[in-house]
Amino acid sequence: MEAKTETAAAAVAMEEREIINNVMCLLTDPDATPLGAPMYLPQNAGPQQLQQIVNKLLNNEERLPYSFYISDEELLVPLSTYLQKNKVSVEKALPIVCQPQAIFRIRPVSRCSATISGHGEAVLTVAFSPDGRQLASGSGDTTVRFWDIGTQTPMYTCTGHKNWVLCIAWSPDGKYLVSGSKSGELQCWDPQTGKSLSSPLTGHKKWITGISWEPAHLNTPCRRFVSASKDGDARIWDISLKRCVIVLSGHTLAVTCVKWGGDGVIYTGSQDCTIKVWETTQGKLIRELKGHGHWVNSLALSTEYVLRTGAFDHTGKQYSSPEEMKQVALERYNKMRGNAPERLVSGSDDFTMFLWEPFISKHPKTRMTGHQQLVNHVYFSPDGQWVASASFDKSVKLWNGTTGKFVAAFRGHVGPVYQISWSADSRLLLSGSKDSTLKVWDIRTRKLKQDLPGHADEVFSVDWSPDGEKVASGGKDKVLKLWMG
Repeated sequence: MEAKTETAAAAVAMEEREIINNVMCLLTDPDATPLGAPMYLPQNAGPQQLQQIVNKLLNNEERLPYSFYISDEELLVPLSTYLQKNKVSVEKALPIVCQPQAIFRIRPVSRCSATISGHGEAVLTVAFSPDGRQLASGSGDTTVRFWDIGTQTPMYTCTGHKNWVLCIAWSPDGKYLVSGSKSGELQCWDPQTGKSLSSPLTGHKKWITGISWEPAHLNTPCRRFVSASKDGDARIWDISLKRCVIVLSGHTLAVTCVKWGGDGVIYTGSQDCTIKVWETTQGKLIRELKGHGHWVNSLALSTEYVLRTGAFDHTGKQYSSPEEMKQVALERYNKMRGNAPERLVSGSDDFTMFLWEPFISKHPKTRMTGHQQLVNHVYFSPDGQWVASASFDKSVKLWNGTTGKFVAAFRGHVGPVYQISWSADSRLLLSGSKDSTLKVWDIRTRKLKQDLPGHADEVFSVDWSPDGEKVASGGKDKVLKLWMG
């Protein structure tokens, strides 16, 4: 009898010890939606065991890679090590965010593979096509150029602008490139021939500050794009009609940036300190987002990468019909967006940023502070997990893309940072600066991965190709540089 009692007591003790050695955890997706009920996990469980649990919970047929975050810090060690190091109380369930990772890996760029001259003045803007196979640039010499990435030589020089080419934008189906100049006119080019598709599109009275295309999942073949201008208006153009179809008037000062969102609305940011949200059938103002105390310089959408690339992904698959492209673009958009609303981040001359969920509220979700100078460029990572910001304070900062919480500062540039771009797998971030260098930052280690000197002067524009293979940069020294892994 005693033996039985002892065994029972031992079993109870064992059970208690097991509970102590287990941690109650709540696994959630990046939007804090639980994947299931809270569960006890062994303290020695690390990322590898969590991978198996999550794949099981979600019934994934193929095992998908995830990374795990507790309070914005990636879990790279067993739970027990983390709990001891951070002195975490295990009184209540420990929330662990499960972030799906890209199943492909992008190599960091490490060397300049080509320096291509051709432009007669500074290169002001560079952009890869949605499939990553073509590259275009705009310059102070008034031309747009298309470059052959394979042979790393100039392909077409497009003339027709009367002044500096300030911005360019590829249609998400890759069929067109639109450019905007300091004189206010827009040109639409055929990338296959380098020919202009119509006479210049006129209407804006001052220079063009931004161009954004209607997403491919809403309309393919792509026909409509929106332009923003220093004149205070944004205009929607239809390239098959070759004219402006809607004028979005309402800002009292220059419109500095514009984005055509995946939910079918247009966002404009302005020097009047407001962001306006417009519907696109009649151009009615739907909402006004107020909060900034100075000019709004930059807008970023959480879905931006899939909006830019439409139906194209890292596999390089090409499509035979517009219908197929539209369908694939819609699937990619829905998968990226999930059940959460599209998020917007704005960066301003008031040194701050705001995170908005414009479909839910006209008030910001979070005010993001930390920069010591104006915020020049904001950009969501392709998976929407991070927001990066570039500032005249010489730093690049990393923020949580869902909560807006500050995560890390990347320091190394010795001049203002003009532009940033992400690798397609969201693991690396590229920055270009007045200090004449490009730098690649590692998101996991939060450290400098690669320093890329080579330009003779300020770097105005950088872009990482959507297929992840290469980086392009342009600046004051008039050359275009291609960088490879």
